[in-house]
Amino acid sequence: LNPDRSVPTVGIAVYYDVGSRNEVRGRSGFAHLFEHMMFQGSANVGKGEHFVIITQRGGSMNGTTSDDRTNYFETLPSNELELGLWLEADRMRSLAVTEENFENQREVVMDERRQSYENQPYALSFLRANELSYGDYWPYAHSTIGDMQDLVNAPLTAVQEFWTQYYAPNNAVLSISGDFDPEQAMALVHRHFDDIQPRPVPAYTPPEIQPQTAERRDAMVDPLADLPAFHVNWHIPPAREADHYALEMLSLILGHGQSSRLYRQLVHDRQLVSEISVGTDDRRGPDLFSVFGLVAEGHTPSEVEPLVYAEMERIGREGVTERELQRVRNQVRSFFLFSLQSNLDRARNLAEYEMYWGDANLVRGELDRYLAVSRADVQRVAGRYFAETNRSVLHVMPAGAAEGGGS
Repeated sequence: LNPDRSVPTVGIAVYYDVGSRNEVRGRSGFAHLFEHMMFQGSANVGKGEHFVIITQRGGSMNGTTSDDRTNYFETLPSNELELGLWLEADRMRSLAVTEENFENQREVVMDERRQSYENQPYALSFLRANELSYGDYWPYAHSTIGDMQDLVNAPLTAVQEFWTQYYAPNNAVLSISGDFDPEQAMALVHRHFDDIQPRPVPAYTPPEIQPQTAERRDAMVDPLADLPAFHVNWHIPPAREADHYALEMLSLILGHGQSSRLYRQLVHDRQLVSEISVGTDDRRGPDLFSVFGLVAEGHTPSEVEPLVYAEMERIGREGVTERELQRVRNQVRSFFLFSLQSNLDRARNLAEYEMYWGDANLVRGELDRYLAVSRADVQRVAGRYFAETNRSVLHVMPAGAAEGGGS
């Protein structure tokens, strides 16, 4: 609970501890399927009525799925707090996992995959780069959107079993932020959720990830692409481990904004790429440090790739300047404050910290952990994680294009 009476709204977030990492082989896409199924009605709410009821009362709502969790959330006027809790409790208790709803939403998800991935330039390359990097590590190697054939083959009984296993109150976190009285809110929570019976939840037991001992390299043709592109991913520790903070700061120094190193060198000065992005993927489990570059016309990934490595090696040898580090500290401070600005933002952050790390209060000290990163920390991680044997490289070529210069 996070009471804040400054704005007369409440943000409600329900996080279920199930994401694509919990799926088994041959049944990919189930967590994302339920992002859609959870709006198909329950004992006291008709199909699609969840949206109607919320919007008619001036609210907004949505749900998202990741490797590590599924969430559902709404913002409502503060006098409608009980409505939001009742809606979330009703679908937690009695979701309508029927043949009709399943068939309808299976088609919706398959259309989403076509529109968001198969009909978008470079989109499938992100899935392939992730698959290449994680190899046999199934929890993160396969996509959250799911494999099309897995969706086609999925029987209703398997979908119903997935809901029974994971969408239980003992596998969820509820967070409320905004204009409410804590005692009254807790009374409403007890009223609407106490009679929902817990169920056995399968333990999450991921396989051991095998250390990468040699560079992995692949190439693919994207018929929708106009320009070549490249992905480079390195294995790094999970989110919130000590080195992860320094790696996040390094990613900003390298690739965030027009003053970042790779933007200045590759986009502005040498005009070898039209777009460069650098970041950590921020998973609960084994994570990736990722670089994506969209290569300018007349150039190739093989031309640009060594320049990325050279800049990382330079930081490993020479470090970064105090001015660079202060710039990204200012960016992180801004990101962090904006991420807690609205009632819904705070509800979502608190629920995620409680679910991922067992304590919502950890969010209070999170900014300090970023600001404590030193120049020596950035130089140390730059020299530790970016060996050739730890990277996976994917080149993406337009149809009919041939890359010159080798790789």
